[in-house]
Amino acid sequence: IICVIFPFLDEVGALVFDIGSYTVRAGYAGEDCPKADFPTHIGMVVEREDGITPMDTDGDKGKPGGTSYYIDTNALRVARENMDVVSPLKNGMIEDWNSFQAILDHTYKMHIKSEANLHPVLMSEAPVSMFDCFHDLFFNYYLLDSGATHTTAIPVHDGYVLQQGIVKSPLAGDFISMQCRELFQELGVEIVPPYMIASKEPVREGASASWKKKEKLPQITRTWHNYMCNNVIQDFQASVLQVSDSPYDEQVAAQMPTVHYELPNGYNCDFGAERLKIPEGLFDPSNVKGLSGNTMLGVGHVVTTSVGMCDIDIRPGLYGSVIVTGGNTLIQGFTDRLNRELSQKTPPSMRLKLIANNTTVERRFSSWIGGSILASLGTFQQMWISKQEYEEGGKQCVDRKCP
Repeated sequence: IICVIFPFLDEVGALVFDIGSYTVRAGYAGEDCPKADFPTHIGMVVEREDGITPMDTDGDKGKPGGTSYYIDTNALRVARENMDVVSPLKNGMIEDWNSFQAILDHTYKMHIKSEANLHPVLMSEAPVSMFDCFHDLFFNYYLLDSGATHTTAIPVHDGYVLQQGIVKSPLAGDFISMQCRELFQELGVEIVPPYMIASKEPVREGASASWKKKEKLPQITRTWHNYMCNNVIQDFQASVLQVSDSPYDEQVAAQMPTVHYELPNGYNCDFGAERLKIPEGLFDPSNVKGLSGNTMLGVGHVVTTSVGMCDIDIRPGLYGSVIVTGGNTLIQGFTDRLNRELSQKTPPSMRLKLIANNTTVERRFSSWIGGSILASLGTFQQMWISKQEYEEGGKQCVDRKCP
């Protein structure tokens, strides 16, 4: 899912940026994995009325006077007075350009360790606004991307994204996180991030946690506290959840092996049926509490609805190469369940083939890796657009170089 933005052309390494709603990935084209992989969210401290801005050694002074940015995993997890956590993106699109620029500046300075004007850049973009200019480099396939904010189905034919066939559903990572929070609320368990905990006592399974709060914590903001709580929830998701082989059945789920998990504050429990019930909402939202009667589509229906919106002659090609990517697809059992559902829905005359990278690294970085391969191809080099070309010809030069 690619668009192009280029500053200066020379015999230097091209860079690939894949900035998603959850993480930023960036690195040199032609390499196997990105050099940078850090949260898209950033910490922001605005200067006080007396003109003094709190600054630490890992803070980046923002261009808007009086704003300090704290970017990257370690900097974000330090408790700082009055630091808000914000994201430059909303629904996959850039909303705050100052924060977005701060992320780019940080990436060049701390990870690429080079100047922005020395490298051509390939940058991923949301599929609804993609440039259709790589038709000679791709083939026919179908992309299912389940990320933080949306699960998106994207049909591609002869290298062109079929815009009329794009289908999006909000049943994605954030939805699963919400279900996890509701589970802990029902259990009466408080989510306590590690930054609050000075010490904890061993507790028996299922018992209330016994822990001591740190003293002299700075005046933290609600947005930063929520961000730290989200980190706890996401670790729980990755460690515990599993997609069942077939539609959720309470009796079958009760017989499944449990997984033991301990929260930072010491609360621990064996999770059984819950670990199957929560991700079930990705495939069948009809049984999710609070979503009854909704029109949101489960993962399988997202695919079949999208394919059904495409010309009947190209459907066999789409079903024959269903590429699965995105963080949610790493949940245990996800691809097996999707394959089973699509096999039941696919006409017998069509051959279904699901393509999913076996390793976690490849699945997490698949969009970036695709850009890395694309930007290193010899046939792609003629498509770079220099800053001078863009200034002289405007956006029409994109249509000219990528007909």
